[in-house]
Amino acid sequence: MTTPTPSDLRLAPETTAIAEAGAKTTPRGKQVIEAVRTAIISGRFEPGDRLIESALSAEFGTSRGPVREALRQLENEGLVMSFPYRGAVVLGVSDEEVQEVLIPIRLTLERYSFVRAIATMTDDDFAELGKQIWLMEQAGKQNDLIKLVEADLGFHEIVISASGQLHTVQIWRTIWPRIRAYFYRYERARSFEATVEEHRVLLAALQTRDPAIVLAELERHIDVPAPPAAAKVRRA
Repeated sequence: MTTPTPSDLRLAPETTAIAEAGAKTTPRGKQVIEAVRTAIISGRFEPGDRLIESALSAEFGTSRGPVREALRQLENEGLVMSFPYRGAVVLGVSDEEVQEVLIPIRLTLERYSFVRAIATMTDDDFAELGKQIWLMEQAGKQNDLIKLVEADLGFHEIVISASGQLHTVQIWRTIWPRIRAYFYRYERARSFEATVEEHRVLLAALQTRDPAIVLAELERHIDVPAPPAAAKVRRA
């Protein structure tokens, strides 16, 4: 049995588990996924709202099969949760969860991973990070929040995977759906240009390969939670 190399762990955004799940979905199912996802992200469906299969089937003029596919996919993405006897419910992300759970986990995981990654990252890796920034920029021009978030997530996964640490990759992919959900929520309130610029600065820090510079910029990028009286969170 061979030991995985860092390159074995690296995933382009389009080859993540979310994309793999989407590849198994029927064309009609993909249309329903896109429509329901957009409704959740735009706020038409709010946290706690029930997503009733029969109502969605009637709205989209389809059978329940594509609706079930859509709800399974959106559960993988952290946007809905299924409960026995209740069906699917839109899953919100509270400020408390973001500040007290998700950001501290990200800081621990990414501090550890980024420092190890900079020792082994290649020019190709940096080019791939540049590509994700370009994708964010294009998403901004199209006002496409979904594509922006996917490129943002992809940027961070590239670095985490480049660390070569199997356990950190596993933890990242476990919390990915909740991270995605909070990115959607917080990105709506920010300019796309700011997100792009922040990732350019973070990439420049990574290219120095200086742990102190990288960690300082990473903490500014994620933003350590402020005291409750002056809470300020930044998402990605």
